[in-house]
Amino acid sequence: MNKRCHAPAGAALAIAAVLALPTSSFAQVKVIISGGFSAAYREALPEFERTTGITVTTASGASQGNGPDTIGALLRRGEPADVVIMNRQGLAELIAQDRIVPGTDLDLAQTLIGVAVRAGRSKPDISTVDAFRETLLRAKTIAVPGSGTSMITDVLSRLGISTEVAVKIPTRGTESVAMVARGDAELAIQPVSEILHMPGVEFAGSIPTDLQHVSVYAAAIVAGSKEPEAARRLIAFLSSDDATAAIKKSGMEPSRPR
Repeated sequence: MNKRCHAPAGAALAIAAVLALPTSSFAQVKVIISGGFSAAYREALPEFERTTGITVTTASGASQGNGPDTIGALLRRGEPADVVIMNRQGLAELIAQDRIVPGTDLDLAQTLIGVAVRAGRSKPDISTVDAFRETLLRAKTIAVPGSGTSMITDVLSRLGISTEVAVKIPTRGTESVAMVARGDAELAIQPVSEILHMPGVEFAGSIPTDLQHVSVYAAAIVAGSKEPEAARRLIAFLSSDDATAAIKKSGMEPSRPR
């Protein structure tokens, strides 16, 4: 990827130091995560629990949007959490609202924007800007998750077809993919990591480079966390070499240099 988020100098040493800290085997960390990093998280989590003795419970929410199931809405309703994992834009909003422990946010991985089609359907030509534009114009309906609203608005505007394409925007990325799987939308446009390994759809490819929006996913400790040290260990693990294989398998690239 051309756009990469680099950890500060010495970050690898800091991560190693955190992972080496002793933690009570009775610690329980509560995580709220959005869809983009979920596949990598599910793949890596068992190893973290096995090697640390820390138990992790997980709830899910959308990174952004106005619905009741966004991560921000869950926190405002008093949902207990020690760690949030979500896209950078949504995390920035929580930081501005003082819902995050200052200085604990860390980029974990990034992914490109891709296109999903229903399994078994022919894959459309999205290899160039012109081909992608024609594919969108031929599609009856496009699904985009709520967190991708600004992205699709920008893409359609740059293509000059803002009023010519029907866009459905469900709250969650999983639902936009599900719409394609059911046949309720012809295409879904969203982070690649939210497409790969999802049932009923196939990955048609990434959108053209000139239109790309790199999605960065980050983790942070929630203000008021009851397990801050265990939370730091989880974030350090997810940003370490131990999670690299899971991150790449999910269609993402680690944010820190390798």
